[in-house]
Amino acid sequence: MTSTTKPRTSARAGSASIAGRHARPKPTAFGQWLALSGRNMHTMWVYGQFFVAVLAPLIFTIGFYLPLKLVMQLTAGVDYAQFVMPIIVLQAMAFTAVSAAHRAATEASNGMNSRFQTMPIATGVPLAARMTSCFVHSAVSLIAAIGYGYLIGFRFQAGVDFTIGFCAFAMLVGFTLTAGADALGTLTKSPTITSQALTIPQLILGMFSSGFVPVSNFPEWAQGFVRNQPISHFANSLRGMTDGTITLHGLMPSILWCAGLALVFIPLSIWANVRRG
Repeated sequence: MTSTTKPRTSARAGSASIAGRHARPKPTAFGQWLALSGRNMHTMWVYGQFFVAVLAPLIFTIGFYLPLKLVMQLTAGVDYAQFVMPIIVLQAMAFTAVSAAHRAATEASNGMNSRFQTMPIATGVPLAARMTSCFVHSAVSLIAAIGYGYLIGFRFQAGVDFTIGFCAFAMLVGFTLTAGADALGTLTKSPTITSQALTIPQLILGMFSSGFVPVSNFPEWAQGFVRNQPISHFANSLRGMTDGTITLHGLMPSILWCAGLALVFIPLSIWANVRRG
């Protein structure tokens, strides 16, 4: 009896050992997010999107600062490097949103989103991974924009707290815009349409804002729109953080605009990514 029992026990142990070796580890949502975030950032690196994230603020800095520097100094008597810096940062964040829309539309059009839905991936992980890569893209653009700003004479004049507030608010605006852009790209499934749809509002709101010139320099019929639209509020708040003149009351319109946009864009982006079909 002993001689026949031992081989069976040994066989069971061997089978359990083989099964243990071939058992697949159950992935966690965190591990899936980490893997997809790494995939997205690797793709961005391979296709040169991080290079563009550094180059775009340079183009904005040269294009905005050089043509208007002398005019603003002579007519308005302002340090234009300090004045124009917020709109350079905001344009960099808007460009990040355009890239986010293009990336989302590409994954929706080539079937990647549908493939994710058929795989054992936690709901919302692909969206979270894309937003993580967008956050990194925004951070790279922000650092580059501030660096170019220092080259033209921009300086933070209000200490560390306001500097951190400047960067945090810029990233908050960037995150809100990329959430809306991701939703648009996922729903349209067309990189071309999303790029065109986002470029036009970006140009209109950017040019008709207090980011380039003071509100008083606009025609009287346009001043109401220029003064109250979100880009002007964002630019004024960032400008106030650079010199420490911003107050909670002055910051409130920007916070309300950002919160309102986030309440629309974030749920829309979640719905666009978790729906099937």
